[in-house]
Amino acid sequence: MITLSDIHKSFSDNHVLKGVSVAVPEGGVTALIGASGSGKSTLLRCVNLLEMPQSGEVRIDDARIHFASGNKIGRDAILALRRKTGMVFQNFQLFPHLTALENVMEGMLVVLKWPREQARNRALELLDKVGMTAKADAWPSSLSGGQQQRVAIARALAPAPKVLLCDEPTSALDPQLAGEVVEVLAQLAREGTTMLMATHDLRLAATIASNVVFLESGEVVEAGPAKTVFGRPGDERTKRFISTLTAQHPELGGS
Repeated sequence: MITLSDIHKSFSDNHVLKGVSVAVPEGGVTALIGASGSGKSTLLRCVNLLEMPQSGEVRIDDARIHFASGNKIGRDAILALRRKTGMVFQNFQLFPHLTALENVMEGMLVVLKWPREQARNRALELLDKVGMTAKADAWPSSLSGGQQQRVAIARALAPAPKVLLCDEPTSALDPQLAGEVVEVLAQLAREGTTMLMATHDLRLAATIASNVVFLESGEVVEAGPAKTVFGRPGDERTKRFISTLTAQHPELGGS
């Protein structure tokens, strides 16, 4: 579904991504894990071009863009790739002047140009999927963080994207509210939604990811099935990092 090939990204003299290549299979959940500053969020944002790689190639489904020095990327190519994705941000990013229902409808009305009734029906269906039907007419300011994130997930799913991108979806939430969001994401995973998420929440990754990519200093250290990476990591750096999972959550040891 997604192939990232030899992605390089620098901010001034800070070389954040150093030739990263990642394959995301269709119908699975791939978690990008690593310490703060490892490049996982930057890599995620390169997928839908919120950050533009300096070199490498991004492919989503049948949309493909090659990046190289002096290669100007056209707006149509960028939009074609972005339309393949839905994005869930760390801090929700809901429109404060719109209700929960209107937030979910907005992209369908403005970008996809759907008739209002069709957009409303789709939005209600998605709010029901994330358990937020009762709050359809609520303003974001009246919702808890977990509720806001569930609305944000519904909004990201509205245009039926090929892949759902999640940037630290639980990091702004306390453990109880994070649990609400984890359950929604787990249900989407069970339904076969293709997801790529950057997370420092190893419990989230261990709960729903089918594949894991461990990044350190802008490079892929280890990648593979979640059970293998978490249970039998092959690299010593991965072993040290994964040890924090069982240290923080002993009940997940050996799983």
